[in-house]
Amino acid sequence: MSSSRIKTIAIAALVLINVFFLTFIIIDTLDDVLTEREMMENVCAVLRAGGIELSPDDVKTSGAIRTMRTGRVLEAEEIIAYAMLGPTTKTDQGIIYLYENNSRGSAEFASAGDFEIRLYEGVITNENGTMRTVEGLLREMRIEWAGMTVTLDAESETETVSVLGAFRDVKIFNCTIGFYFARGSLQTVSGRFVAGIELADDGVAITHVSRALLGFLSEVRREEREDVIAEIIYSVEPGYRHRVVGSFGEGLLSPSWLLATDAGRYIVDDASGEVLALGQ
Repeated sequence: MSSSRIKTIAIAALVLINVFFLTFIIIDTLDDVLTEREMMENVCAVLRAGGIELSPDDVKTSGAIRTMRTGRVLEAEEIIAYAMLGPTTKTDQGIIYLYENNSRGSAEFASAGDFEIRLYEGVITNENGTMRTVEGLLREMRIEWAGMTVTLDAESETETVSVLGAFRDVKIFNCTIGFYFARGSLQTVSGRFVAGIELADDGVAITHVSRALLGFLSEVRREEREDVIAEIIYSVEPGYRHRVVGSFGEGLLSPSWLLATDAGRYIVDDASGEVLALGQ
């Protein structure tokens, strides 16, 4: 093994050891004399020592975020299908329900909330503005959303609107719906929505952000994650991660943190510490 390789591993090991001890020191002081601002400054100092820059001003507060259960709600699927297709015939294909309107299009819904709607040319247009059209459809679909982005390709005359789902104004980081327009006409709508949301009796509340940040530092500094060693965190915010836990559409909204970096976006599950890449 080369000397540079040994040096790299030694440095990584020292960082992880420091993170281990400093995590306990910082968390123990949370209930003592440190203010929230001082707490975050200490956490940021640990991150800086590990090569990741973060300003305390870029961290949003968590609020009351707890584990929630989700489930399949056929009535919610029917509302979405009707908003897009009008009256339909419904066919039970096992875990997939098919909705069809011979003059407008069709829709398929899977048990975990994944769906795709295909529309015929000219059924829904964006003549009144793409974003206004999508906002109106979301209201008819009764889907809560926290933000949207529009991607325009003038050469192919296409527009794609990506909508981020939410629950009571809290973002669900991995639940998005895409609206695809071509030649001024809505062609497809696909993605994931969650329904049947209720508090989990055995659920937990989101913890202090320091735990997620220091766990993220430990994860990205492991030897096998050297590809992200130069990451710089731009912002940190609390929200939910949706996980499917049952074959009949049962799921969980887990308290999580979204970390936006120069290498992409990452979800850190607050309870398990699992780090999931969302991409750019």
